[in-house]
Amino acid sequence: MSNYLRPRIPGASIFFTVNLADRSSTALVDHIDLLRAAVRHTKIERPFRINAWVVLPNHMHMVWTLPDGDSDYSTRIGAIKSRFTRSLRRVGFHPTNGSGKVGYNPTLRRSPSKVHKGDAGLWQRRFWEHHIRNETEFNAYVDYCHINPVKHGFVERPEDWPFSTVHAHAT
Repeated sequence: MSNYLRPRIPGASIFFTVNLADRSSTALVDHIDLLRAAVRHTKIERPFRINAWVVLPNHMHMVWTLPDGDSDYSTRIGAIKSRFTRSLRRVGFHPTNGSGKVGYNPTLRRSPSKVHKGDAGLWQRRFWEHHIRNETEFNAYVDYCHINPVKHGFVERPEDWPFSTVHAHAT
């Protein structure tokens, strides 16, 4: 297994993509209130600025800026993922592959220790990140977040997608 080391740049602006393990799932938009609560709670515990965010049925893209002196984005993403998963379990949601086996996801190999710990198999392991280097790149990634629902054919205009910070950016 590769030993990928993520950059640690305090106060950085970073673009992320976070996916559900089951790409046919719509859990993120079906339970947007639970996702928003997980983000809100995480921001209180470990502050960060949301520059852009779009939530699609099975993945989300976001641009964050971390506080000066803080480079720990992995803990924040992990906290959001685990809080959302725990909230889903409290309302009776458990991912399946249609086989009826609760918690089973055929695309995600779970070690015996993960099964023992109750890993739901909801999220893809890890996430994709890119540290933004300049204002041009920053603007491009914010635009990418906002145009993504159009790219996937959900709406004709970014403003028509309800789960996006595009509304906060409207002038």
